[in-house]
Amino acid sequence: MTEVLSGTPGADLPDPDERRRGTGTGRFLAGKIGGALLSLFAVVVLGFLLFRMIPGDPIATKTKERPVTPEQIAELRIKYGVDKPMHEQFVDYLSHLVRGDLQDSVFFNRPVADLILERLWPTVLLVGTATLLAIALGLWLGVRAAWRHGSRFDRVQTGLALTLWSVPQFWLGLLLLIATQGLFPSRGMTSPDVGPGFIEQGLDVAHHLVLPAVTLLVVIYAQYMLVMRSSLLEEMNADYLTTARAKGLRDDLVRRRHAVPNALLPTVTLIFLQFGLVVSGTVTVETVFSWPGLGQLTYEALRGPDLPLLQGVFLVLAGSVIVMNLIAEVLYRVIDPRVRVQ
Repeated sequence: MTEVLSGTPGADLPDPDERRRGTGTGRFLAGKIGGALLSLFAVVVLGFLLFRMIPGDPIATKTKERPVTPEQIAELRIKYGVDKPMHEQFVDYLSHLVRGDLQDSVFFNRPVADLILERLWPTVLLVGTATLLAIALGLWLGVRAAWRHGSRFDRVQTGLALTLWSVPQFWLGLLLLIATQGLFPSRGMTSPDVGPGFIEQGLDVAHHLVLPAVTLLVVIYAQYMLVMRSSLLEEMNADYLTTARAKGLRDDLVRRRHAVPNALLPTVTLIFLQFGLVVSGTVTVETVFSWPGLGQLTYEALRGPDLPLLQGVFLVLAGSVIVMNLIAEVLYRVIDPRVRVQ
């Protein structure tokens, strides 16, 4: 009894502030994950309905110019489930999706999941290369343009970024094909006559990667440049920068240690969002350069239309946007204390 009375009052009790912060974080994560799952379900429903509005009969296209009997056509319709009413097709699609089965492609006669996995790596290589280069270039130019606000460098870079941001990617890709005049490969990811060595194959892939990566790069970097410039301009007149200068810090240290880290916060969100959006936006670029990724696979599926393949690719592309959006929101809460629940 004496030990209890002599102890510090409330020493064994949990800190109410810590408990409240933990509860707030859990509620925040649960809300964001729940919202992501609802968005994913909406994508599933939208993908199912959207592609059935595309004109064309996949079975008729598959059997075009082939000697097939009406019985064989009816068997194919049963096999791919297009003979059922719309609501029954949706129930079948959901049941397969819950089991992790994206069904079989109508035209490739292979599981959709296998086709997506084969084409995923080329798209990740293209998107990853272009995005990383765009982040580095866009942030560097954005910081320089904001710090020299009103200068010729700022005006030129801002005008160029606004112009490139509005350029259609497929049109820019065609211009690059014309401008380079065969300097870089215009089709595919590899050459048929390349040697078996790892270095030779890697250099060949890099050679094929130049044009599609540059096409994505010059459009993507503009977004990072403009957002970084705008964010840094908002920070330049802040009181903490005035205090840092009053302490005698050099201008480049004020920019690097104080202004840029705070201005990066909105850009971090854009970076993760852009990873998802660029994946879904490579359809035109991959089609122009015949790059064997998910974009090219989507174009091939649209010609049918190959409904199971379109649904699977759409789910992956839209899902990447949702996942990256979720990561961006969680990371933003981690790096910016101002948005945390107190």
